[in-house]
Amino acid sequence: MSSSVLYDTPGPKARVRNRVYTVVGSAAVLALIVFAVYRLNVKGQLEPEVWNIFNNAGVRADIRDGLLSTLKVFAIAGLLSLVLGLLLAVARLSDHKPVSLAATWFIELFRAIPLLITIYALWVVFLSYRDNLGPIGDNTAFWALVIGLSVYNGCVQAEVLRAGINAVPRGQVEAAYALGLRKSQVMTMLLLPQAVRSMLPTVISQLVVTLKDTSLGYIILYPELLFEAREMANNIIVNGENPITPVVIVVGAIYVTLCLALASLASWIERRGSRAKTGIAVAGTTGPEPSDMIPAQPAGEGPAVEAGVKKSDLP
Repeated sequence: MSSSVLYDTPGPKARVRNRVYTVVGSAAVLALIVFAVYRLNVKGQLEPEVWNIFNNAGVRADIRDGLLSTLKVFAIAGLLSLVLGLLLAVARLSDHKPVSLAATWFIELFRAIPLLITIYALWVVFLSYRDNLGPIGDNTAFWALVIGLSVYNGCVQAEVLRAGINAVPRGQVEAAYALGLRKSQVMTMLLLPQAVRSMLPTVISQLVVTLKDTSLGYIILYPELLFEAREMANNIIVNGENPITPVVIVVGAIYVTLCLALASLASWIERRGSRAKTGIAVAGTTGPEPSDMIPAQPAGEGPAVEAGVKKSDLP
């Protein structure tokens, strides 16, 4: 019987048992879905007039504005997190102990603090000194969300890039130093390109996390997509009820679509990288033809000639 790395191949009884579990589990999930749909219908959440709110121009405008605000925060925070992650990764790998120690403490500190606490603390600080902060004080919620996301995700990206740099074979680094390259040239020309290429799917996956974390902006009253959804669900009344379920389903579908788009990009890059052929093809070696070789002479039959010597090498 063949075996897998994780488990042995199931036998006849195990296969029957797995099929039974699959049928029972699928039936249970289907029953839950039917029950949920039934309860939504009883509560009137599936009535046409409830879903008709999305035909309202004001509702669509609120969703559009919230989506644009979310994408704006994601674009700026994603870019800043990549830049900060690159700087922190290089600093942590520095040979200068103070620089390496400072980067290590910074990364470990902000990775340990919950992101929501970081965002909220920045918002409170910005509100307290908004008159002295210039442009930041004019939009405290936006910059608190952007900086909080940048710092936290930048620390995570730094660890991802550091892992990619450490994965480069040590022999390549030693060969670069042997060729006379400086430390900065080794980092920028050898280590970082390979680290970014190998860790790019993981970097994009962390950007998906950054996109989802933009929803924390509703805590500090930033008008992103989730904040606009909550405002619509609380202020719109249809048949005496707030249309919470339709709003949650539509907004959730938007989030899922955005995250799936980024995840698909990461999968495509990973597949493309696995198909790419790297390295230099080594030319095959050709030895002398057997007809050119002289067999060893028996003892006592003329001068001794070593076996395997080419005819052209004889005097």
